[in-house]
Amino acid sequence: MRNEGILMKKIMHSPNTIAFVVIVLALVAAPLFLSEFRVNLLGKFVSFAILAIGLDLIWGYTGILSLGHGVFFGLGAYAMGMYLKMESSGGKLPDFMSWSGLEQLPAIWVPFTSPLSLVFVLLVPAGLALVLGYLTFKNRIRGVYFSILSQALSIVFVVFFIGQQAYTGGTNGLTNFQTIFGQPLILDETRYALYYTAVALLILTYSYCRFIMNHRIGKILVAIRDGENRVRFSGYNPTGYKMFVYVSSAVIAGIAGAIFVPQVGIISPTEMGIVPSIEMVIWVAIGGRGTLIGAVVGAILVNALKSGVSESFPEIWSYFIGIAFIIVVLFMPQGIVGMVKDYVPKLMHRSQAKKADNDVVTEKQIV
Repeated sequence: MRNEGILMKKIMHSPNTIAFVVIVLALVAAPLFLSEFRVNLLGKFVSFAILAIGLDLIWGYTGILSLGHGVFFGLGAYAMGMYLKMESSGGKLPDFMSWSGLEQLPAIWVPFTSPLSLVFVLLVPAGLALVLGYLTFKNRIRGVYFSILSQALSIVFVVFFIGQQAYTGGTNGLTNFQTIFGQPLILDETRYALYYTAVALLILTYSYCRFIMNHRIGKILVAIRDGENRVRFSGYNPTGYKMFVYVSSAVIAGIAGAIFVPQVGIISPTEMGIVPSIEMVIWVAIGGRGTLIGAVVGAILVNALKSGVSESFPEIWSYFIGIAFIIVVLFMPQGIVGMVKDYVPKLMHRSQAKKADNDVVTEKQIV
């Protein structure tokens, strides 16, 4: 009990936790100062921040670079979208299926007539990650080979979902949602409720990942990142730990996708593509990987920059994002959070040294 108390005290007084609390307070207060449109946009960024935390857990701490995390995000989003679509259609055949010539609701859609089907938001990404993780980590596929494999997974799912027009909506995806749990999505109250739900999920996700990293399993994950063979020679089986963190990260991505859909109003196969998956990595890299708080900062800042620049320069906004990433890689390899951690102590040291010099001068003047 004493050790747990010391650990909790240490966590609560850590700079990362303090910074996260400040960000959460800012997010909670944001609707008081922003328009409804901006709040809805910020809710979208918060869902991306949830995803980024999960990606930081697997990449920043465990050293597994996944370039196909958009797949898990998309699967969670489609699970939520299918439920919303069935609720909007009153349990009947959705409009896009009628347009595609279907006359009977496909068996795979039947469970989504009930709110209990939202469990698939967790189960589907977890199941896919479990199978893929077992096949790859068991065979010691890692590094760039795993990254290429995850990228290929993204291509496969995008092509599959586009090709199944009658069952997934094809290129257009799922849209035209009307209600969620009986509440009209168009109402301001519903939108604000979704926004604060996203903030609550962000808090839970951060707390879960911070809990992992502050316990023994977190130290093992870092050890795997720094030297997997040494971990194996020490008597640990890296495969089980890597599967655990991969499944956890996939579930977090699925949750992010689920809260993303009702706020944005659409989910399409493009969200599972390679480009979105690489953008997710950029968020974590710019914010600072291996910190958790950096993932939150990076996801919100990069997407805010993307939104602001695209509004003013719609044709060249992608260049701004690319330049920002290059600057971070060249001049801030530890990301924004890493840079702050490096410079703040230096500034404090200089301030203390200057104060000490002033005190010495004052003493001499008195003498």
